Amino acid sequence: SSPPHIPSFPPPHTPASATTPMADEPVDIKPQLQEECKPQCSKPWGAYRECLKRIDGDTTGEAHCTGQYYDFLHCVDKCVAPKLFATLK
Repeated sequence: SSPPHIPSFPPPHTPASATTPMADEPVDIKPQLQEECKPQCSKPWGAYRECLKRIDGDTTGEAHCTGQYYDFLHCVDKCVAPKLFATLK
């Protein structure tokens, strides 16, 4: 079976002038690395999705899946970090 669809991270707010890099400016490769690492984190992503299903319909407002989401982000960051820092000068 194919891995579950994991949506892209929302882009950070940037002014319009920052969306067109100058030729001599460095390019941030972190978003690309995050996308490449997400398939390796399908297990924590699945746990997060299962949590969302469990709390669907909660009327108390107290149920949340913050821990599972942070587990997913931690997995992605752990995969990205060595690749990203290897590119730094």
